[in-house]
Amino acid sequence: MKLVEYPDAEMMMMELADTLAGEIKTALLMHDRVSLAVPGGTTPGPIFDSLCGVDLDWANVHVMLTDERWVPESSERSNTRLLRERLLTNHAAAATYIPLYADAETPEEKLPELAAVVKDELPISVMLLGMGADMHTASIFPGADQLDLALHGDDLLVAMRAPGAPEPRITLSAKVLKSAMNRHIVIVGGEKRDALERARHLPPEQAPVAAILNGTTIHWAER
Repeated sequence: MKLVEYPDAEMMMMELADTLAGEIKTALLMHDRVSLAVPGGTTPGPIFDSLCGVDLDWANVHVMLTDERWVPESSERSNTRLLRERLLTNHAAAATYIPLYADAETPEEKLPELAAVVKDELPISVMLLGMGADMHTASIFPGADQLDLALHGDDLLVAMRAPGAPEPRITLSAKVLKSAMNRHIVIVGGEKRDALERARHLPPEQAPVAAILNGTTIHWAER
């Protein structure tokens, strides 16, 4: 694990966008097509605002989420909706989006077909993740119903239901997260820095993010 500290979050978001863009460009020199996996939520929004304006070969970039809430894109809780508004615009509008949601009552109904598409994108070229104060990453939550499968199984995608999560989730498994060629986690604030330090000394069953810390660059700013 490598920890990079920044004077403030604004600078971190801009520099991290530059880092991701550089890794995408490097991957495109070696491959005809590359994949970028990113989180939802509010934290990465400023990164997306910068990254979407970078002039690179977006037509050969496939973008996906690391996890998604099982809600349609019309929902305000849809991570896909956030991506379309803040990442898949400007130059990045030329990228291909790989969805983790399909129209069905439950994620289990669509897991096989969604996983088949994700398989073609592996290993993911560049990955950005977040982390919660409860030490979850993607939608691999402590106490989730399929935690063991997500951490230790061979499935690429896992349907998850967790305490406090109002809807089912679908998440890339730890196996997929760990296989990414370039992997970053972005966190802001003292609470998450403290959580990160705890996670370094806990098993993944208690701190799921611990499963992927080895080989990951952590980007942190106080505020």
